[in-house]
Amino acid sequence: MSAHDGQAPYSGTLYIISAPSGEGKTSLVKALVGDIDDILVSVSHTTRPRRPGEVDGVNYNFVDPATFERMVQDDVFLEHAQVFDNFYGTSREWVEQQLREGIDVILEIDWQGAQQVRPKMPGCVGVFILPPSR
Repeated sequence: MSAHDGQAPYSGTLYIISAPSGEGKTSLVKALVGDIDDILVSVSHTTRPRRPGEVDGVNYNFVDPATFERMVQDDVFLEHAQVFDNFYGTSREWVEQQLREGIDVILEIDWQGAQQVRPKMPGCVGVFILPPSR
């Protein structure tokens, strides 16, 4: 079910927080989520190697490139992108399930990902963080 398929709208809200790399998205989102109940941050899928201390399903959902490619072909992602040599994507099913249950969801993604999500989720709220200067 999606917000534009003729069925009842979601009871949760999708928030897209986007900014150029290094502009503080993660810090802002951590502070926000710590103060609000019934809101979750989406955990992206990635093909990049797990770093020390990272937990699968918490920091990212780690998958191999072949699995990621199958997921792209199966239209699993609301958005996906290649960043350098790795791929990242947001699970459409997980996001929609949370929204149906009345849980707000934050996507912490770059502006290209935000452009992919907006047409698929027209009721989303976008927040773009501008850097203080060049």
